[in-house]
Amino acid sequence: DRAVPFDDLVRWVTPFLVTRQVFTGAGRVGLGQHGEQAGYQLSQRADYIEAEVGLETTLRRPIVNTRDEPHADPVRWRRLHVIVGDATMLEVATYLRAGTASLVLWLIERATATGTGLPAIEALALRDPVDAVHRVSRDLTLAVPLELSRGGTVTALEVQRAYLEAVHQALAADGVTPDEQTVDVLKRWSDVLDRLATDPMSCSRDVEWVAKLRLLEGMRRREHLAWDHAKLAAVDLQWSDLRPERGLYHRLAAAGAVELLVDPREVERAAAHPPVDTRAYFRGEAMARYAGQVSAASWDSVVFDVPGATSLQRVPMRDPLRGTQAHVGALLDTCPDAASLLSALGA
Repeated sequence: DRAVPFDDLVRWVTPFLVTRQVFTGAGRVGLGQHGEQAGYQLSQRADYIEAEVGLETTLRRPIVNTRDEPHADPVRWRRLHVIVGDATMLEVATYLRAGTASLVLWLIERATATGTGLPAIEALALRDPVDAVHRVSRDLTLAVPLELSRGGTVTALEVQRAYLEAVHQALAADGVTPDEQTVDVLKRWSDVLDRLATDPMSCSRDVEWVAKLRLLEGMRRREHLAWDHAKLAAVDLQWSDLRPERGLYHRLAAAGAVELLVDPREVERAAAHPPVDTRAYFRGEAMARYAGQVSAASWDSVVFDVPGATSLQRVPMRDPLRGTQAHVGALLDTCPDAASLLSALGA
């Protein structure tokens, strides 16, 4: 929500983004931007983060990017462009990355709306967030102390636990009964933090850096390999190969070694059928029903090229929660072509 002052957003979200790699990291063979040091770390991207806030995406990459392209109503929404996170193959890791971020952003929006602030989160301000990104990524014990701006130290797991507790306290203060998905995210968030604190290797089914490390350590033991061996770097690359017959993740998934949240058939269907409860429904249906009359489609608009019209006609979609099946499904069923749809919309 654009009502959240940008400085508050940066201050309150930074410790979360710095430390969430303990359960969202994809794992990486090599230390340094060019892998010049032998070793293994939690995150693929950590070594490439060089600034706290900035516009760049290829040089001096920041923790919080200032590229403000909301792809929605810019008066109401701000874009939080996150480039500090890894792309993950494990479904639970991806689910937690999105789910926990959503809850933290809700917490921040709530603090702005109520005027209560977030004193518990303020206390987590890191003295050097960029250095902390690197330190967390290179600490397989998850116990490295991170210096706080106000003095003292904290671990990445303690930071994550503080955010989790802040969400719980906010829900309790509002007297809100969370929906089923929120309950699940909160439970998984708490569970993974508990297991990482006591036995990180027990998280190999749902934390990607752990799953990859288990595979690599097995190979190192069998073949007596040092961390700078080319075979290990090759495994790191082959891990995320999208081809099911080549990707090592896919082999683990087929063997039941990682937790799957979604039926593969649902994934295949979703690739061709957008969700019915967002604006993606309207965009997808417009493409399917009026393909020959759609000139362009983007996040926030569909542009039609109607035969006989003197110019292209653009239908804006600035609200992500409009254009749903409930909103426009019946209307689309009454419009055999783009011209009739545009007439019905008053475009």
